[in-house]
Amino acid sequence: MIFSNELINWYRINKRDLPWRNTTDAYLIWLSEIILQQTRVEQGMPYFLRFSEQYPTVKNFAAASEDDILRMWQGLGYYSRGRNMLKTAKVIEQSFNGIFPTAYADLIKLTGIGEYTAAAISSFSVNEAKAVVDGNVYRLLARYFGIDTPINTGKGKKQFQEIADELINPANAAEHNQAMIEFGALQCKPKNPNCEQCPFITSCFAYQHKKVNELPVKLKKLKIRERYFYFFLAIKEGQILIKRRGNEDIWAGLHDLPSIEFIEQTSLDQLFVDQNFQDWFSGDPIIHSVSDQIKHILTHQRIYARFVHIEHINPEFTQENGWFWVNIDDVSQFGQPKLIFEFLKNFFKLY
Repeated sequence: MIFSNELINWYRINKRDLPWRNTTDAYLIWLSEIILQQTRVEQGMPYFLRFSEQYPTVKNFAAASEDDILRMWQGLGYYSRGRNMLKTAKVIEQSFNGIFPTAYADLIKLTGIGEYTAAAISSFSVNEAKAVVDGNVYRLLARYFGIDTPINTGKGKKQFQEIADELINPANAAEHNQAMIEFGALQCKPKNPNCEQCPFITSCFAYQHKKVNELPVKLKKLKIRERYFYFFLAIKEGQILIKRRGNEDIWAGLHDLPSIEFIEQTSLDQLFVDQNFQDWFSGDPIIHSVSDQIKHILTHQRIYARFVHIEHINPEFTQENGWFWVNIDDVSQFGQPKLIFEFLKNFFKLY
């Protein structure tokens, strides 16, 4: 327990005052944990505050519509998180009588809750002795113990989980887990860690062997996919044409504009002879403007988009494709990808 005690002493002096650390409410802890997946604390904080104010209990959350949740989620990315949260909230409302579970065994069965999140909720709410292992913990353990097993492999995940489980203090699991995460976030950072002020400087393998910048080891990421879109801004009588995306691709369930995707960079001349373009825009379409190309970065994809302000869309294709008209002033009521939201906001000078 020497390691845990030293870590907790550091934590009590250096920890940040974050709102989700001042509660044992499993629902609020769940809310914070899901929001903070793949998201920096600074970015996630406003979303946590908005969601916890709008939906103070899991019952409130379960009563929301998917559009409500996705609209509030807008800008956070990984929108499947929001949809999974709504599914989980409804299950808790029906199967747990609206009381958020706190036992790891119950939590791990819920949609969108994996081993890390289940351990975090159970330990932070009722002090269950389940070790949390996230990127911060991987980094701390890899450097301290000198582990070079890749962290994004099955073998690595099992090895790091076993070590984390051995280190946890069962009597103070919640604070131990918080300390592990916070130490990796503030002290044992990915770049330029504060080794000279580290309480583990004399026992850290990476520091003693000059391998701080080599650990942890992670296998190379998947190849980045590049995609090229033309989005069509069709406007008439104060309305804009939008569509709801399906569930099989990026931005599932969100609303964007009618679009044509190409496999490579494509000129306007090539766009105009595309069969979809010719089908959708009857007669001689009027093109008012074409935006510069906008680059939008996702985790494993790069989106290159241009927006075409156009008239004379063929009416029969709006119904056939599930497109529909909404008032421009109401378009913000529909959840949209950040790329679309930012363009429309600037184009119409909304909000």
